[in-house]
Amino acid sequence: MRFIDHLIAGGTPGEGAVHGANDKAAVHGANTTATRKGPVFNPSTGALQAQVALGDAKLLDHAVKQALAAQPAWAATNPQRRARVMFAFKQLIERDMQSLAELLASEHGKVVADAKGDIQRGLEVVEFACGIPHALKGEYTQGAGPGIDVYSMRQPVGIGAGITPFNFPAMIPMWMFAPAIACGNAFILKPSERDPSVPVRLAELMLEAGLPEGILQVVHGDKEMVDAILDHPAIGAVSFVGSSDIAHYVYERGAHNGKRVQAMGGAKNHGIIMPDADLPRAVDDIVGAAFGSAGERCMALPVVVPVGAGTAERLIDTLLPAIEGLKIGTSLDPAAHYGPVVSAQHKGKIEDWIERSAAEGAKIIVDGRGFTLQGHEEGFYLGPTLIDHVTPDMDSYHNEIFGPVLQIVRAPDFESALALPSRHQYGNGVAIFTRNGHAAREFAARVNVGMVGINVPIPVPVAYHTFGGWKRSAFGDTNQHGMEGVRFWTKIKTVTARWPDSTPEGGNAFIIPTMS
Repeated sequence: MRFIDHLIAGGTPGEGAVHGANDKAAVHGANTTATRKGPVFNPSTGALQAQVALGDAKLLDHAVKQALAAQPAWAATNPQRRARVMFAFKQLIERDMQSLAELLASEHGKVVADAKGDIQRGLEVVEFACGIPHALKGEYTQGAGPGIDVYSMRQPVGIGAGITPFNFPAMIPMWMFAPAIACGNAFILKPSERDPSVPVRLAELMLEAGLPEGILQVVHGDKEMVDAILDHPAIGAVSFVGSSDIAHYVYERGAHNGKRVQAMGGAKNHGIIMPDADLPRAVDDIVGAAFGSAGERCMALPVVVPVGAGTAERLIDTLLPAIEGLKIGTSLDPAAHYGPVVSAQHKGKIEDWIERSAAEGAKIIVDGRGFTLQGHEEGFYLGPTLIDHVTPDMDSYHNEIFGPVLQIVRAPDFESALALPSRHQYGNGVAIFTRNGHAAREFAARVNVGMVGINVPIPVPVAYHTFGGWKRSAFGDTNQHGMEGVRFWTKIKTVTARWPDSTPEGGNAFIIPTMS
């Protein structure tokens, strides 16, 4: 059985410390004598395949000391040289794409094609970070006063930390550490303990790309490690993605301790189907968005809203054969549309939500409970579930299910459909399917949600724009990646400069002038 250790500069190696460790990275293992360990399962088989060391405040303190020692020299490295490390890292990711995707799939359960998408979307943020010399440029005003120039500079916050979820073990870490490190910070990553190997491997590749030791370190843990990060006085900024209750906790505790915090929470994204929508195309998009990656995506589309009774019936008639055609398989099955969910506990939680939907009066049209995959009966599989006549007062609508479950909430008209995502507690993403430009424009302008797709089911912005929801989907003032990411991981310093024409020996004293 593998043992997945931390990746910390200055640590001591241990037997089997890091999955896939090369000679350069292997010396960074630490804490192989950890008394607390967490299980890492293969969701496709249900088998325990590894154990991960769970760290504590003492281990974090060691990582912070290494970061404090390394960060000043990295910040002093010119941004072109920092960008070259990002370019080299990008090439290494592309070189190892297949092995990374298979490793990710083996611990998360998503199929390899989805795992490659996970990695690719993170890689796009790395590509943005390759342009960091341009993104870090400040502002300059010549002659702001008599002989006075004013300019600003962006400087790193120092040490940043990221706490990332199980559902995107490659993309979300790269969303965080790529811009943070490119801006001159040291970074401590605490990935999910459910699928920790890919984040460790990414850190190894950063070392191979030329990143100095101590700039990117990986620590594993549970709430004990999260609290240690939020409380450590030397960590200046924390980025988090996870459930809304935990996001609120992270934001509140981190802010209380004087940290800059961005905390992304849960979602209940809606897809509005107007009567004039291209229904076959919309259904293809909806099925992929609702059931792809077993629905374990914060930008999944778990709610579809047909506008008008006729639209609802046509939608169901088109959905049913598309759902029946879905193939569920192991994460390594190239023909599978999606694989298992991440754990037995999460599978049970999803099944409970399906049962609650029925108890609340919704109609289960397709029931994915009880699905088993021949030869993999112990795997964490669920078939696709379609539920009709869901209403806004139901708990199963109000809360995030995070599984291969699609709910239908019928709306009589455009205004009623617009109100559903606008009034929901979450405001991450939303989509509208229509051929009517006026309806699409009105919807995009008025809906109370942070990211909008027009005939796009999963409106995740490209890397040079920013990702972030509204309401209980996000806590903090800045979004992920793009220029918002650069702003989050840097501090503005403004300099007002005047160079006197003569020296004090010439008899002219320097007097701070007004700007008049």
